[in-house]
Amino acid sequence: MVPNEAQQHKGLVQLLQHFRWTWVGLFAVDDDKGNRFLQTIVPMLTQNGICYDFIVNIPKWSYMDEMLDWFFQHLDAYLIMFERKANVFFVYGEPPSFQVLRMMLFLAPLVDLPPLGKVWIITSHWDFASHSIQKIWDLQTFHGSISFTVHSNQPLGFQNFLQMLRPSWAKGDGFIQDFWEHAFNCSLQMSNVQHQEMKCCSGGEKLENLPGTLFEMEMTGHSYNVYNAVYAVAHALQAIYKTSSKSRSLGERQELFFQNVLPWQVHHFLRTMLFNNSAGDSVFFDDNGELVTGFDVTNWIISPNGSLFRIKVGKLDPHAPLGKELRINNDQIVWHKVFNQVRYSSVAFDVLTQNFQSVSVQVLPLSVCNDYCYPGYSRKKKEGEKFCCYDCAPCPEGRISKYKDMDACVKCPEDEYPNSGQTQCIPKVLSYLSYEEDLGLILVILTISFSLITTFVLGTFMKHNNTPIVKANNQTLTYILLISLLLCFLCSFLFIGQPQKVTCLLRQITFSVIFSVALSSVLAKTITVLLAFMATKPGSRMRKWIGKRLANSIVFFCSFIQACIGTLWLSTSPPFPDTDMHSLHGEIILECNEGSVAMFYGVLVYMGLLAIVSFILAFLARKLPDSFNEAKFITFSLLLFCSVWLSFVPTYLSTKGKYMVAVEIFSILSSGVGLLGCIFSPKCYIIIFRPELNTREQLIGKKRT
Repeated sequence: MVPNEAQQHKGLVQLLQHFRWTWVGLFAVDDDKGNRFLQTIVPMLTQNGICYDFIVNIPKWSYMDEMLDWFFQHLDAYLIMFERKANVFFVYGEPPSFQVLRMMLFLAPLVDLPPLGKVWIITSHWDFASHSIQKIWDLQTFHGSISFTVHSNQPLGFQNFLQMLRPSWAKGDGFIQDFWEHAFNCSLQMSNVQHQEMKCCSGGEKLENLPGTLFEMEMTGHSYNVYNAVYAVAHALQAIYKTSSKSRSLGERQELFFQNVLPWQVHHFLRTMLFNNSAGDSVFFDDNGELVTGFDVTNWIISPNGSLFRIKVGKLDPHAPLGKELRINNDQIVWHKVFNQVRYSSVAFDVLTQNFQSVSVQVLPLSVCNDYCYPGYSRKKKEGEKFCCYDCAPCPEGRISKYKDMDACVKCPEDEYPNSGQTQCIPKVLSYLSYEEDLGLILVILTISFSLITTFVLGTFMKHNNTPIVKANNQTLTYILLISLLLCFLCSFLFIGQPQKVTCLLRQITFSVIFSVALSSVLAKTITVLLAFMATKPGSRMRKWIGKRLANSIVFFCSFIQACIGTLWLSTSPPFPDTDMHSLHGEIILECNEGSVAMFYGVLVYMGLLAIVSFILAFLARKLPDSFNEAKFITFSLLLFCSVWLSFVPTYLSTKGKYMVAVEIFSILSSGVGLLGCIFSPKCYIIIFRPELNTREQLIGKKRT
């Protein structure tokens, strides 16, 4: 009729885990049962991450004088419960052992020990009932205790029965009379009153006036088991009587029949029995012959005047689904007063009546070897200590711990990163050069501005296309160069915004081909200048090379080579949209993967080769006699172009994300502006502000004349 004790052991472990108590003190009665308990519970605690701070063996109750002698002889062994830092004590024993523990705590002030404020967890065997000698002993030490009590309920009429109970009813039963005299400290026999000077019991005393430590007005778990046991046997006997062939008539044979029932005949009917008692609970047994029931998790509240109250704060149901056996309502629990108070308990208000209205719900007690390792830290083993004792180490870079007491810090997913406290992962921000941010907006403004300037220059040259300065040095090359520079500026828009498949495919190829056309035009201009001066020498064969065919061929051939390189790039390893999770902290870089780094630097090297050849030729032609020697301006423009792209490579490699894209756009814009400004600004100045110099005589000069 009593639930298996092993269920309490599992419930204890689950209770400690529920409140995250990992450092507990163990008390066990000093006998074979206590030793078996320790041998069972210590491995269970260890397997579930719980350690014991100390173990105290409690002797069985004996004579008072012997207990006093024993206490003072073993005082050092019991000081441990006052000195150690465990705040949770689990006690295993039976009522006599509880009386010993009460005596120890009662005598503690005699040896200058402070009041003990702990959380006591007790088993269903314990009982807070006091002997007459212990009526004046304070029970405040056990205020807020938690116990696993056998499930009980209140049968119909039980309260009325207790209120009407009188000692005069017990004919031939000395138990009630003996209890009555000890509980009310009186005598039911006049002879005892005369000799012992005790007051006489009236017989009308009321049990509800007794404190809870002496008598409880509600049926306890043990009494409830006895109640169910009596009815279980009665139902089994009734079933036997109904199924027996002997029960043909009632009356005299019924009493004879029950006298002949053997114990083993009852077992079968008990196994299959199922009934509802008067309290509404179902009573039946499982396949192992054990009563299918559980434990109530009870919070014991002891008022300053000695009143004792039980509050059911949870239930331990061994037959519940795995992991849901223990259910506890934390808000209903009242802890010992040494723990900080935070708010009043409405539950305690309702239960404890006006005599105990100052009860408050308190903060959850801690019972750990050391303070928790809070989020951002992980546990680190202490050498020579139990595994429940540990140091706290901060999480390494890139890792977090979200909960208290994590064994190891964990890495964030690729699309998240740790916050500053390394307590949680934050989604990374998508990073790319957008139109909305300041950097992207500035580059857009510069691109539009330079494009408009180039358009203005092109329009100016087309408007004054019949003037000598426009006709000089191949008018077609001038238009090709201006249009290619305009397209170079506009291709910057392919680099701004979220990378897409089309923009990734086009931007590098478009930029490289258009810039190659511009450089090829500059190269053709430079070669044209050199050939023009060489052709003026008598007998020179260079005259046949002068003309648009050579210049156009240079532009086409040099640009065609770059187009072939780009086509090879697209056909073998084309660029594609990609993400970089690791280069920048807290950001996911949306970028264009160039596919083949060799091809990317190949097109840059080819552009550099064109620029260097053009620069060398222009440098050689810079001192040719002429009033308006275009080779000088080409030299300066290519010097700026080469400087920009030589500094581009290390800068590009040292930056990440959108800043890498911004560096390339800046290089495109600055090199294009260099070509535009150095080559065309002097001509525009003459066309717009000094038209008197825009004549053939002024351009050729007196020496050439």
